[in-house]
Amino acid sequence: MAFASRFRRIFTGPSPLCSQFASIRLNSTLTSPKLFISGLSRETTNEQFKEAFNPFGQIVEAKVITDRVSGRSKGFGFVTYTSIEEAEKARDEMNAKFLHGWAIFVDPAKPREPRPPPRSEWGSSETGFRTNKTVGWCG
Repeated sequence: MAFASRFRRIFTGPSPLCSQFASIRLNSTLTSPKLFISGLSRETTNEQFKEAFNPFGQIVEAKVITDRVSGRSKGFGFVTYTSIEEAEKARDEMNAKFLHGWAIFVDPAKPREPRPPPRSEWGSSETGFRTNKTVGWCG
């Protein structure tokens, strides 16, 4: 029976609940010209990223967020336009589209939440190295 309902769902289209969530995602208004783009390929570079979003307006900044160690893309990035109208146009045109073989999603960027200052752990010194305070065998 479950197979039949899944089979029927494939041919009848998405459920109303799914389309309701999609409309909520699309109807949120932009308050700043900065966009958050998720679902990027790991091989996407800053230049390719900027080139993909360039047709929709003048870009102030386009940056793919990369891993500090490997230097590869983390799969998301940010684009900032000069106006909210340009950002809205880019969001409408690029949301749920394919970029380098991956489906990307464009959403309004949220302000970065402030992080607490790093705690100084016991065992750290002025040089920045931590000393191991373990006593006994660790193996």
